[in-house]
Amino acid sequence: MEQNMMLELQTILQEQSQVNLNELISDLQPFDIAAMVSELDTEEQLTFFFLAPTPLGAEILEYLEPELQYKILLRMKEQFKSEFLNEMSSDTIVNLLLSVHPNQAKKLMDYLPNDYRVKINTLMNYEPNTAGRLATIDYVAARIHWTVEQTLGHIRKVGHEAEIVSYIYVVDRQGELVGVVSLKDIILAKEGTVLEEIIQGEPISVSVDVHQQEAAAVLSKYDLVAIPVVTINQRMIGILTVDDLIDVIHDEATEDFQKLGGSQPLTEPYFKNSIWSIYRKRIGWLLILFVAEAYTGTVLRHYEDTLSEQIALAFFVPLLIGTGGNTGSQTVTTLVRAMAVGEVEFKDIFKVFRKEVSTGVFLGLTMGAVALIRAFFLGVNLNVGAVVAISALFIVIWASMVAAVLPMILNKLKVDPAIVSGPFITTLVDGTGLILYFTVAKILLHL
Repeated sequence: MEQNMMLELQTILQEQSQVNLNELISDLQPFDIAAMVSELDTEEQLTFFFLAPTPLGAEILEYLEPELQYKILLRMKEQFKSEFLNEMSSDTIVNLLLSVHPNQAKKLMDYLPNDYRVKINTLMNYEPNTAGRLATIDYVAARIHWTVEQTLGHIRKVGHEAEIVSYIYVVDRQGELVGVVSLKDIILAKEGTVLEEIIQGEPISVSVDVHQQEAAAVLSKYDLVAIPVVTINQRMIGILTVDDLIDVIHDEATEDFQKLGGSQPLTEPYFKNSIWSIYRKRIGWLLILFVAEAYTGTVLRHYEDTLSEQIALAFFVPLLIGTGGNTGSQTVTTLVRAMAVGEVEFKDIFKVFRKEVSTGVFLGLTMGAVALIRAFFLGVNLNVGAVVAISALFIVIWASMVAAVLPMILNKLKVDPAIVSGPFITTLVDGTGLILYFTVAKILLHL
């Protein structure tokens, strides 16, 4: 079906039939159309945007990658460049301008109106991954002394340029945010009502320098569709919408997952990364973990005499160090996510420690019992089985203790706690777990 539609689209573009193109794409979503456009060659893409209605074309262009956006805009006829750029949302334009060379960005900036260009420049100057950089200036603002009739007239005039009109942002004469009014409240208000009379409570906002992940948490916490972004003196510079912050949540979650595996996160989609790029992202941590894991061999060498006296102890080395690593990974993964969504803070470290150690005791008792059963079926000496069972208990508790405090300490030190997850915790617990195992063996078996 998709292949047939692509062939039909290419035929229409060859014929340059605007009527047929509008008929073909009328029932499709802009995102789906963008996916088709990205598969066309350059000339076909230019023809598509020449024939498509400008508002729809600009919306479709927003779903393409910045490099392709620039490539298409660069080759458009001069009169269309300004039209398309002014139809695109400001946050998309900021992302586009920051993704291309400064000289290329300057060429595109020349097609924007002067006042709009100043606002775009302001957004571009905020730090990456902050609310200010992510904000859009396409919103509806109203003065605090306006009546509902004046406000509705203003919405009719500028609403088509805004990303959302469900919230109206009320500002004073200095442009400082004083409240947020829903469109529903405005419509239901009596004639002559001034906006100041229907503002309820302090507006919920985020500062321009707040990290985008924190802004997303605020938006989620209060179940908002959008949230205003303000400067230190409460001057409003834009809004963050839920669709932008969903992308933030997606990107942050993807980054954390990649760190959990012991790798630097990819900055581009998987297939856009070269083999060399993926190699560079992974090799650093692999080497660090390799060196760290080497001390496991040192521990085994140190207890060589113990192993030679009771060779059955070697049967359980993989089982015990694997159990410790898995326990640590479970704990740290849970805590990293809890910290990311604001459920756990550093001040909770002792509560978390008690909770995880208590959980570790129950887990350790269970794993110790299972280890004892395993030792029985392997037919080893009962004393060795007892060593394995007690070691499993201690190793699980120890792994829980380390995994409970290490991520929280690193987070306090402004180090991403995701880096201690998975392989790192496993490596750390491997060697220390072996020390516990052989220490218990020497004590109980009198080696």
